[in-house]
Amino acid sequence: MSRIGKAPIAIPKGVKVSRSGAVITIEGPKGKLSQEISPSIEVDFNEKEIVVRRPSDSKFYRAQHGLYRALLANMVTGVTSGFSRSLEIIGVGYRAEKVGKAITLYLGYSHPISMILPDSVSVQVDGGNKIVISGIDKQVVGQVAAEIRGLKVPEPYKGKGIRYADEKVRKKAGKTAGA
Repeated sequence: MSRIGKAPIAIPKGVKVSRSGAVITIEGPKGKLSQEISPSIEVDFNEKEIVVRRPSDSKFYRAQHGLYRALLANMVTGVTSGFSRSLEIIGVGYRAEKVGKAITLYLGYSHPISMILPDSVSVQVDGGNKIVISGIDKQVVGQVAAEIRGLKVPEPYKGKGIRYADEKVRKKAGKTAGA
């Protein structure tokens, strides 16, 4: 049996789980998330835990089993505590500003770059060079962080660009003068 799939998901107090057809909805103090589940995967829940089961041990169902269990666990975590990703901007003159529901980035290009953010995500800019993206949906938070990072990926010689706070950039030696 799948190691991830067989573990039950504990439901904390204040979280409600409901099902209508193939859609599982989880509602908590931070918001409400829904996920469509494959009809072949069985999801049972009570007030204390959610259990995900599969019909057989074929490779396809084993993959689906772990996937849907992880998605449901992320939904429970998202509606209770939420998710966040931190980005750092490194480079002379590189900075970010929050303007309403958008973020404007100055990254050494001839023009500033403006990004309108989804409603489910909130962004906080600290000191112009730290960006914290937070929300209840792990996929959306990660996608927004990846799109912002993709605007100026850290380069390997000086390390300038946008990186995740916990990311290590391996620097290359560069050219040396020949004698």
